[in-house]
Amino acid sequence: MLVRLAPTHVRFGTFEYFHHTGQHEHVAALAEYVLARHFPHLEGAKDRHARFFAEVVERTARLVAQWQAVGFAHGVLNTDNMSILGLTLDYGPFGFLDDFEPGFICNHSDDLGRYAFNKQPRIALWNLACLGEALLSLISEEEARATLDSFAPSFNTHFLARIHEKLGLRESRTEDAELLETLFVRMTEARVDYTRFFRRLGQFDSSAGASNASLRDLFLDTAAFDAWAAAYRTRLLSEGSEDAERRSRMDQVNPKYVLRNYLAQTAISRAQAGDFSEVDRLLAVLSHPFDEQPEHEALAASSPAWGKHLAVSCSS
Repeated sequence: MLVRLAPTHVRFGTFEYFHHTGQHEHVAALAEYVLARHFPHLEGAKDRHARFFAEVVERTARLVAQWQAVGFAHGVLNTDNMSILGLTLDYGPFGFLDDFEPGFICNHSDDLGRYAFNKQPRIALWNLACLGEALLSLISEEEARATLDSFAPSFNTHFLARIHEKLGLRESRTEDAELLETLFVRMTEARVDYTRFFRRLGQFDSSAGASNASLRDLFLDTAAFDAWAAAYRTRLLSEGSEDAERRSRMDQVNPKYVLRNYLAQTAISRAQAGDFSEVDRLLAVLSHPFDEQPEHEALAASSPAWGKHLAVSCSS
């Protein structure tokens, strides 16, 4: 028996159901239940419903920023799969990036790419707008619009903070935008393995003349990578970065192990044959994704060709 557990199963769609069926008294009752159970600090406040919506927007912005930072994509990111706690339910088809592809689609039935990796922030905002509409019997349209306008700045703040951590940068500077943009362009051109690149980046040698061959070899256009690496080295040195200390920080935010679809498929195939050992092994390894675990090094490898484009659906 597989049991799904969550702090709550109240979703954006739960509020939508009562709103669109004209049961506004149930919208209010549900809101009070949610506040009492999960937002007790807002109970009794005159503006509690507006503040509740603002917190959901903030939590959702942070969630999606964290997803994007680790290369995770949700395959059916609709309002019934988003919890009012800033979590998601019913993952259905999901996937971690293998080769870096901004338009990565992890659901084979998503023909139009509605839930593509680079559209996750936009669709999260759409879902929040639907929740805001469902709360219009409790908050004003002006309050809802103003709160929704806070999503993009909040997402950008959280995402850039995570990316700076992944790059080992302690400071955030205006000029970093070019460094980040160039990196993602180079990664897209070379279809670099997202997880492996950032894990290896922790080993970047900032000393003069270092080749950083383990990173360089990931790029077809090595000259373009060399130019980016030189800019990255200059940026590190400008804030007095020390390689050993930086690697320690980076290894705590750049996972070595993620649940690639081919790993899941291999475990499923063995389980269907009665052997659950691979399920147990994956669970143990992925419970500590940032640890080296050298005895499980094979699980950190890039996906084989057959595993990079597994067709995954809601019923998978």
